[in-house]
Amino acid sequence: MKKFFLLIAAVSISFGAMAQKGKVTSALSYIDQGILDKAKDAIDQALANEATATWFNTYFAKGRLCQATFDSKDPKIKAYYEDPLAEAFTAYEKAMELDPKGTIKKKIITGSIFNNLAISLYNQGSTKFEAKDYAGALQSFQTQIKITESDIYVGAVDTGMYYNAGLAAVNSAKYADAIKYFEKCAEMKYMGITPYFQMSEAYLSVGDTAKAETVLTGLSSKFPNDKNVTLQLIDLYIKSGKNEEAQKYIKVAKEADPNNSSLFLASGIIFLNQNKYDEAIPELTKSIELKGDVYDSQYGLGAAYINKAADMFKQANEIMDVKKYSEAIDVANAVYAKALPYMEKAYELKPDDVYTMRSLQELYYRLKMTDKYTVIKAKLDAIDKK
Repeated sequence: MKKFFLLIAAVSISFGAMAQKGKVTSALSYIDQGILDKAKDAIDQALANEATATWFNTYFAKGRLCQATFDSKDPKIKAYYEDPLAEAFTAYEKAMELDPKGTIKKKIITGSIFNNLAISLYNQGSTKFEAKDYAGALQSFQTQIKITESDIYVGAVDTGMYYNAGLAAVNSAKYADAIKYFEKCAEMKYMGITPYFQMSEAYLSVGDTAKAETVLTGLSSKFPNDKNVTLQLIDLYIKSGKNEEAQKYIKVAKEADPNNSSLFLASGIIFLNQNKYDEAIPELTKSIELKGDVYDSQYGLGAAYINKAADMFKQANEIMDVKKYSEAIDVANAVYAKALPYMEKAYELKPDDVYTMRSLQELYYRLKMTDKYTVIKAKLDAIDKK
């Protein structure tokens, strides 16, 4: 009798396992039919049961369900998993890990499951990037990369995914990841010179000016006819405070492109920041001659005249002779007056800019332009009250 009962117990256990495996089979059927709520119930039960919690088909079914929930239009269904595509990938990996005979791996290959998953991840990453969820976009693109680099992905490798991941990494301030992905783009010759510029910016963002510079200076041999290399070096040197190096490359760039207003603007702003107003004024004047509708050029030249005049006032205050003092003040006021048309043009280009308004307030006061002073002061008072 004892053996009989043991036999009955063994048969019961066997039937129990078969019943649980039947739930997985049912779940797959429900997925094919689009009955995802029932599929979710069946898979949850299978995962909770000892007999099927470590069965490879359970995780394969979960992967299928996760993909189906991502594609669903029903908000309740979509809420089943926080990141269904990432969970799908994890589930498939687990299924293959638990499958000693490689049955699941064959199913994934023949069904192009990873191909479809990679496409969905690209779409998800793009949507998140557009929504400015850069960290989420990076996660999607990184999972896409893992899939396409795996030995069971049968589609063509999308080189653009590395660039997408790099951009998402930059925007989520994960610069080490960004550098890695832009290096991959450069290695694959994707997007030409652009990944090198992105790489240099990433190095600069983490404070590694030396590597940022090395990346750029190495480009002249790879892209000898690209003028943007010089412009990028100028930008790098300006950002890193290396003004002499920046001016050196600006001079080279001017020789190649003498009508580029941005070069004169950059040179003028460097001089302005160094309080070298006499050097800044001709550069900014030339920038405006070449392109007169740029706010930075107009404001910069106005500021150069204002700052120069302010220094002249300080020097005038040290003059003890009344006549000479009066003459020095008149000269300083004349310099202030030179700033006026440029500040007014800057204000026209950017009427909401508080800095421009404050500069105009000072000019109108100095030049005794009472009506204009009253108007601009009222606008600034209204802003200050907000």
